[in-house]
Amino acid sequence: MIAIIDYCAGNLRSVKRALEHLGLPCMITNSSSDITAAERVIFPGVGAAGKAMETIRGSGLDTTIREVIARGTPFLGICLGTQIIFQGSEEDSADCLGIMPGMVRKFPNMGEKIPHMGWNTIAPVKDHPILHGISRDAWFYFVHSYYPGPTEADDVVAWTSYGIDFASVVSRGNVFATQFHPEKSGRPGLKILENFSKWEGKE
Repeated sequence: MIAIIDYCAGNLRSVKRALEHLGLPCMITNSSSDITAAERVIFPGVGAAGKAMETIRGSGLDTTIREVIARGTPFLGICLGTQIIFQGSEEDSADCLGIMPGMVRKFPNMGEKIPHMGWNTIAPVKDHPILHGISRDAWFYFVHSYYPGPTEADDVVAWTSYGIDFASVVSRGNVFATQFHPEKSGRPGLKILENFSKWEGKE
């Protein structure tokens, strides 16, 4: 069973529909017992970092998330769920979960429209099981005004260019996270979700 964490940050149904399309058993839940019992966990989200962290801490989900990651459960972050695993965000000056070292930054004014909304490619810098079978010219769907800024270069799996180059895919141990939305990215996105469903949590 794949648990999709419900922290009132939207986009849950799209993730669930994509998993169901692949025939993967899943549930949307904010229950700590359901999340810790799951074989895999997805941390999705659309919204603001400050409000999301307020909800997460208020419900005790911060402790649950740290527990499942510490246990080695394969864990997938998506969009806001990716940003929140870092130490902090410039959005709302939010203190985040600190699972990965680094800060989430606001896009600078480089002539591109903000938010970064629409289709873009990724440029992998290393192999990862969740990217197996993904073409280097595949396009993915992005919607964000802030981007991950990992401190450790080895945590970066792929970069994307939008005015600047930013880390669009990161991974550390049993955590894999994408700034784009695989559930809205057609066949390449579905392939990522399928690979995640088979991943054992090791690079």
